[in-house]
Amino acid sequence: MTYIPKILAFAGSTRTDSFNKKLVKIAEEGAKAAGAQVTYLDLRDLPMPLYDGDLEIKEGIPPNAQKFKELLLAHQGLLISSPEYNSSISGVLKNAIDWASRALPGEVPLACFTNKVAGLLSASPGALGGLRALVHVRSILGNIKVLVLPDQIAVPKADQAFNTDGSLKDAKQHSAVQNIGSQLARMLIKLGS
Repeated sequence: MTYIPKILAFAGSTRTDSFNKKLVKIAEEGAKAAGAQVTYLDLRDLPMPLYDGDLEIKEGIPPNAQKFKELLLAHQGLLISSPEYNSSISGVLKNAIDWASRALPGEVPLACFTNKVAGLLSASPGALGGLRALVHVRSILGNIKVLVLPDQIAVPKADQAFNTDGSLKDAKQHSAVQNIGSQLARMLIKLGS
């Protein structure tokens, strides 16, 4: 029986017409074509309060943060498309990671991140396409025990890069984004064999 890896795909943006939501869906196509099962998550559907240690002590991990943790635990791979906010990671993405990193009583620290493999993408209207944010995302994930694929894609001038159907106008760029998803799926299949 062939091993079918499970990948959680999401963007670090809650905006309805987010470039990064469009981008991660293209990478999702590549992961599915390479044999992975992909779950797409819109972080807008799981609103979480800003991480607050006092809130955690008083009320525990919020229900939506717990749902996010459960999704992470149920998947071996992560496809993350991160917008760039002021040369760094978006607040919504960092907050989701911070809440998910919190251990429940009796749980191993960083249980939902340990031994995961991630593929990274970014899209931005700027000339660098979000590259500066990806440096920070890569650093954060590496420090919480996630193996991050060396290849990554940053799509510059994202406000001009997409067709109305969500595909990228540049066919080579579209294929390169799909390839991040397929690389992730193939890596997970190798690790799971």
